[in-house]
Amino acid sequence: MTAPPLRMIPNLLTMARGAMAILFFVCISQYQFPADGEGWLWASIVLFALAALTDYLDGYLARRWKVVSAFGRVMDPFCDKLLVLGALVCLAGPRFVVPSWVAEDAIITTATGLTPWMVVIMLGRELFVTSVRGIAESSGLAFGAKWSGKAKMAFQSLAVPCTLAIVALWHPDEVGWSMWVIRGLMWTTVGITVWSGLPYVAAVPALLRGPERS
Repeated sequence: MTAPPLRMIPNLLTMARGAMAILFFVCISQYQFPADGEGWLWASIVLFALAALTDYLDGYLARRWKVVSAFGRVMDPFCDKLLVLGALVCLAGPRFVVPSWVAEDAIITTATGLTPWMVVIMLGRELFVTSVRGIAESSGLAFGAKWSGKAKMAFQSLAVPCTLAIVALWHPDEVGWSMWVIRGLMWTTVGITVWSGLPYVAAVPALLRGPERS
């Protein structure tokens, strides 16, 4: 039998992810593009990477030690969404606006390649999936996590720190290729996020029929 302290480690990692997400927000809010507070930017990159790593570790350890808990099932996705969606909101915010692109009336004016509407789409996906899963569970239908959702989380967890690192090393308003790489990463992130929600859209008819006829 797994020792009690050992059983707590996956949940402690989940809680640590939530704490690191908050620290990430504090650090990234101290940065102003292009180079005001780069130390804070690098600190936020490290914090995000460590927090994303705990997402893999807590699930792996919980399954390995057979200590999956109700707390973990609720808090794990909450901390995931807090970290990733919070990071995307920050990346689309005024701290990364490029003044020269605003003056040119460019379609995308942030160094991170993100706009608020792109974040709204990704937030909408999360709200939709959460709602569908909640309805399914309340109806007694089995509705576990899809592999596409895990792929989405993995890509987002790579795209965010990679984008921030490129912004720090090669300012996209000065280095053309970095701008295109960043925008490619962000558009791909939006595309994968939308794609990962399609299995849940396909499940809606079964939910409308209800548990008796599904």
